[in-house]
Amino acid sequence: MAIGRKAATWFDGTWHDGNVPIMGSADHGLWLGTLVFDGARQFDGVRPDLDLHCDRIVASARTMGMTPPVTSDEVHGLIEEGCRRFDRDEALYLRPMMWSREGGPGVVEIDPDSTCFAICIEAYPMPAVGQFSLTVSPYRRPMPDMALTTAKAASLYANNGRIIAEARSRGFSNALSLDVNDHVAETASTNVFMVRDHEILTPVPNGMFLNGLTRQRIIKLLAENGTAVNETTLTVEDFRGADEIFVTGNIGKVVPVTRFDDRDLNIGRTAMKVREMYWDFAHSLSGSGAGDLKS
Repeated sequence: MAIGRKAATWFDGTWHDGNVPIMGSADHGLWLGTLVFDGARQFDGVRPDLDLHCDRIVASARTMGMTPPVTSDEVHGLIEEGCRRFDRDEALYLRPMMWSREGGPGVVEIDPDSTCFAICIEAYPMPAVGQFSLTVSPYRRPMPDMALTTAKAASLYANNGRIIAEARSRGFSNALSLDVNDHVAETASTNVFMVRDHEILTPVPNGMFLNGLTRQRIIKLLAENGTAVNETTLTVEDFRGADEIFVTGNIGKVVPVTRFDDRDLNIGRTAMKVREMYWDFAHSLSGSGAGDLKS
């Protein structure tokens, strides 16, 4: 499924235009879901934390049991090369992928050395700040002993998809999902923060949701600005009492929440300040894609 109006695909040693077929009908990654991916962004000519996204695709492949056929630096270089196929100021979604082509003796096992690699770059606008609503999902996030929760694995996203589909069927943009202990984990596609009495809080990583790179960057930027973020266990009731809620993720980076269930929320000053801080950080990179977080 193409999400953008224009795409470029790197596969089998060269760049191709468009949404190119890259999997065989019997590829292990197709029918048994052994595929990992990552997502980075270009906007305003910059690619913040691209190096960390490249590090993570390699780490995710290893977590899945694959042998990555390329290094993080090679992924980075190819993405930079692919971005030059588009206008410098075009907003892009940058997606490297790895999957296993062959299985092991037990069919469902991975043949680590059969790992394939591709990159898809799509033109995709940055979402504007506006109407973004949340509800609470009836579906939960798995524990680390139930799924490969430390990898950005495609197999995890079927559950995320039904979280969003169910929320949108009730008129919401997205939904808070809970872990098995009734604590808020994240939304279906973003990490989540709340502000209460001028304190910024966010769910503490517990292995049941991805500790996003944009999330980590926001916490670091706030700390450098003298503002601590309280990473702690949070309930739905905590969010019901929040003064502000905002989400962070690759697609929109920082987006304020304007409605939570039946409660309207203003676009908060904290959320917009955080968004401004992130944009200032991104533009300070001058397109280098450099980052300094631990992935």
